[in-house]
Amino acid sequence: MIQQLAEYLETIRRGAKLAQDEESEVLDELEAHIEDTVEELTAAGYSPDEALTSCLNNLGSVKTLARLIYEAHSQGSWRQVLMACLPHLVFALLFTLNWWQHVTGVIILLGATLSVIVYGWIHGKPNWIFSWLGFSLLPVLAFGIALLYLPRYWSLAAFILYFPLASWWLFRVVIETTRRDWIFASMALVPLPIAAGWFLALSPDLSLSEVTLTRLELYSPWIGLSFLILALIIAVIIRVRKRVVRIAFLITSALLTLTMVVYYTRGYVGTLTFVGLILIMWGIFLIPPLVERFVRKDYRSLWKPPSRRIEIPPGDNKP
Repeated sequence: MIQQLAEYLETIRRGAKLAQDEESEVLDELEAHIEDTVEELTAAGYSPDEALTSCLNNLGSVKTLARLIYEAHSQGSWRQVLMACLPHLVFALLFTLNWWQHVTGVIILLGATLSVIVYGWIHGKPNWIFSWLGFSLLPVLAFGIALLYLPRYWSLAAFILYFPLASWWLFRVVIETTRRDWIFASMALVPLPIAAGWFLALSPDLSLSEVTLTRLELYSPWIGLSFLILALIIAVIIRVRKRVVRIAFLITSALLTLTMVVYYTRGYVGTLTFVGLILIMWGIFLIPPLVERFVRKDYRSLWKPPSRRIEIPPGDNKP
């Protein structure tokens, strides 16, 4: 009986995908409701096992219940929307208003972004931090590109140190976001192929020159528009309750944004490069769900075991 209740609540936990503080509260309330109902049915003459089975059957499909709980608790507040969209909006202004030409300002902006990430990481990883985590990967990507311009042997030595550190941070971002919900992992990683697409359009031969800066100035409004679209994507995902709508909107809008990048670069991004970016984007959508099953914490570490109050007569405690 205890095992049956534990498995039921664990299925709800996996399907509801709640924040840790909400998860404990919701599961405790559900467990208390089940225990109260079982006690009433037991007093009416049911055995504990029969009472539990009847109670769970009356609650309906476990997947449906998990989905309803998810939809009831998944909608974020407008404050969360603002905080989650803020980095995308700032980067949109950075390019639209040509602030990127001021190197000092860009460095300050990146430093402020990393400071916000550290603050959110220390203070319990609220929902809005996941979009910021994606931007923490942009300096990592930029640093890796910069290593290409070092002398050959220096570049090789730097990559030996850079690659494991960059991989470790990418791994941490994916794991932390997927542990909450794989949609957040995809949401955090979506800016990477967009940024890579713009870089390859600005510098197809991976060289920095006056031509690159000229193209950057030409494409700045469109780069800003792509970040603005990403902000709108996040706003919709946080406010929409239905999970299937979130997933469909994320995939469709992200692929359309990448297509827009290729369209407005007027041939600087070749077909093979575009296909490669599409494959990376699909990896962002497909890998997190596969990783999710390995990173969700065991329910016993998050909330108290079930059956705290049900009194089971001797001999009735059957698995």
